[in-house]
Amino acid sequence: MPIFFAVFALFILFLFNSLTHRLCVQTEMPQEKQPSVFRTINILITILLLSSYVEISLI
Repeated sequence: MPIFFAVFALFILFLFNSLTHRLCVQTEMPQEKQPSVFRTINILITILLLSSYVEISLI
């Protein structure tokens, strides 16, 4: 189960990073602001994935 969830988490992170990149391109966001947007989204998605894993593990 942990291996499956790790692969799933990597896929989700890749998917959200590609969507974030599209957002940055489409809104013509300045280069200086993009790293903070990516960092924030990655941290929030990681927290969401970790809490999901903990919830699944406890059931």
